[in-house]
Amino acid sequence: MFLESFHHVAIICSNYSISKHFYSEILGLKIISETYRENRSSYKLDLILPSGEQIELFSFPNSPERVSNPEAQGLRHLAFSVTSISKSVEYLRSHGIESEPIRLDELTGKQFTFFRDPDGLPLELYEK
Repeated sequence: MFLESFHHVAIICSNYSISKHFYSEILGLKIISETYRENRSSYKLDLILPSGEQIELFSFPNSPERVSNPEAQGLRHLAFSVTSISKSVEYLRSHGIESEPIRLDELTGKQFTFFRDPDGLPLELYEK
């Protein structure tokens, strides 16, 4: 196998400042760089997780909304690994972010839950 890991996931947001705050301040991803591309009226924010994987956060004027319900083909969700689901859910709740009830993965025995980013993108927390 020649693939080693994920390098990055790209996300297009509708409100750059709200999403920048969400991913960097609330979720705690470290900002690597921020670029404004004037010719595209677009921001590109590079964020990194402690494990090295990155998120590229883009803003584009007039981008269409994401189709998510019912389940559409394509990327289903983005999952983050956490040490404690209950502490993570409480942290999100303290920042006004609701999550679904915690569930148990019947195949692995691990707990998980879903919440949404400011644009409704489904994000998962999966306990190590």
